[in-house]
Amino acid sequence: MTRTVLITGANNGIGLALTRSLLDTGDRVAALDLSLENLPRMPNLFAFVCDVTDPDRVQAVVDEVAHQWGGVDILINNACLALFTPFDERTLDDIRREFDVNYFGYLNLIRAVLPGMKKRGHGIIHNVSSGVGFTGMPGMTGYTSTKGAIEALTRTLALEYAQSGIIFNVMHPPLTGTNSAAGFGIPPEMMADPRTVGGELAKLVGKTRPVLAAGFVNNLQLWMSYHLRVPMGRLMSSLAEKARQNQEGNTIVTSAKQG
Repeated sequence: MTRTVLITGANNGIGLALTRSLLDTGDRVAALDLSLENLPRMPNLFAFVCDVTDPDRVQAVVDEVAHQWGGVDILINNACLALFTPFDERTLDDIRREFDVNYFGYLNLIRAVLPGMKKRGHGIIHNVSSGVGFTGMPGMTGYTSTKGAIEALTRTLALEYAQSGIIFNVMHPPLTGTNSAAGFGIPPEMMADPRTVGGELAKLVGKTRPVLAAGFVNNLQLWMSYHLRVPMGRLMSSLAEKARQNQEGNTIVTSAKQG
């Protein structure tokens, strides 16, 4: 049976790789993003310019997908905004922007697809999360807070809709070399290729376990982030700081050579 999958943040990184993989397996994909230049042209792809923070636009897109394909079977909330700024240098508006995309953007999509899923008596909503929502990460006050909120939101809605046939769960990618992760400061060798990650996550789309992570290493990292969140937070912070210092050192050396 052909599934209709709606995915946000589909034009780059994990979202683009997920979209390509799902199209290759025969799913119909409604792809949403602020721009669409990287998406392929395929008959089973329906691409929309859409700001997930605009509930009216989100509703219009979901209505159009329902008109064309009968409704959304699976929603993948993947769009995100990650700002990397020390807390002392942040404004509240910065953090509000991250919540608008990473939390309220998810809510806008959920509210738009739920009526159709309830009417049909089935549906799956995958909310893409992150281990830093458990461990924290310096310089990422807003992003880490949104991911912690998504964890709580997903668990709550899973309980609330347990008898409705609608599944809510979280999808956890590993550390991945995407644009949104560029400021983490994590050494590049520790970051997975988005194309590989998207392909692995595509295999989990439609699964109903409460937490979805691809592969043994990713599941182990997630387990450690959840159960050993304080030491894991310190470890990741230390690695990020060392990577930033190395990068700054290389920049200074390069500048000296050029001078």
